[in-house]
Amino acid sequence: MILAHRLAILNMPRHRQPRTERGLSQRQLRVGEVVRHILADMLARGEVHDPVIQGHLITIPEVRMTGDLRLATIYAMPLGGRDIDAVLAALNRHKRFLRGEIARRVNLKFAPDIRFAIDERFGEAERIEKLLRTPAVQRDLHHKPDDQS
Repeated sequence: MILAHRLAILNMPRHRQPRTERGLSQRQLRVGEVVRHILADMLARGEVHDPVIQGHLITIPEVRMTGDLRLATIYAMPLGGRDIDAVLAALNRHKRFLRGEIARRVNLKFAPDIRFAIDERFGEAERIEKLLRTPAVQRDLHHKPDDQS
């Protein structure tokens, strides 16, 4: 199975791992990505039996792991940003089931505790896009500097 290869990667020694620019180790990034794939797969297959979750398409863009891999912060966003609070509440209702499935599918010493957060990146990108379209910014972008020697 595909996860067997990923599990072998996760069991690599922890020493001498360079930090990435965000400050997370390669191990944290790998485990977070495996957890993200597991959750996305479970949601896509409808393995979480909840009418709120099944009634929405939920994106899991990122999972951030703590350094000791004991806590996973799962960023989620329903398609179109609809019913954010209801979706987050539904995910939190099924936290125990999801944690058990993660523990079963990922070979780690401890099953990570999970918490859900709304992914704010889509809203932030939209805000920046609107800001870039304002007349003041457009004027600055298209302003030609005077040739001064």
